[in-house]
Amino acid sequence: MNVKEIIAKRVAKELHDGDVVNLGIGLPTMVANYIPADMDVTFQSENGFVGLGPAPEADNVDMDLVNAGGQPVTAIPGAAFFDSAVSFSIIRGGHVDVTVLGALQVDEKGNLANWMIPGKMVPGMGGAMDLVVGAKKVIISMTHTAKGKAKILKECNLPLTAAGQINMIITEMAVMEQTDKGLVLTEINPEYTVEEVQAATEATLIISDDLKKMDIA
Repeated sequence: MNVKEIIAKRVAKELHDGDVVNLGIGLPTMVANYIPADMDVTFQSENGFVGLGPAPEADNVDMDLVNAGGQPVTAIPGAAFFDSAVSFSIIRGGHVDVTVLGALQVDEKGNLANWMIPGKMVPGMGGAMDLVVGAKKVIISMTHTAKGKAKILKECNLPLTAAGQINMIITEMAVMEQTDKGLVLTEINPEYTVEEVQAATEATLIISDDLKKMDIA
């Protein structure tokens, strides 16, 4: 199992029957592939539809049916299509239960930076600023480090997408929950030690008294 599969599988376990879920571009889109067949989760794409299905087979791609990142997707029976005004009314109206987003940086204060690196080409803010404020739960799904450098910091130094809105961070190494006291390590991939996770993390982790093995089965 590769790193992205580990993360996507673990994120999928946070979703519940009846949830309306928005998946950000990139790694988060993989989460849809790991939803149990008997679970009813409605995926929303901010470019204008609800009812995203799993990734299409290579010989069954419809380039007129794409997610917000321009990636081809499928639609399940009952899917509905609408304009951006309705899409963002759903988000801003608090009708999204969970949003799953990638990140360039997060920090121990629950801040998120995921939309630009100064001096680099910027594709645009997208819907992230609305999603992290409008969704009831914000899950960050990302690799723990980037080229060996920590992405979970004491304080973000890139432009913020939102301040204090993160609820949970899931990486290939661990699961961390944002609390009033700081970032709590609640689950750890058994391939790593607590010391290795902390060494890859600039933020100070609070080790849960009930630390569990990360469920990636």
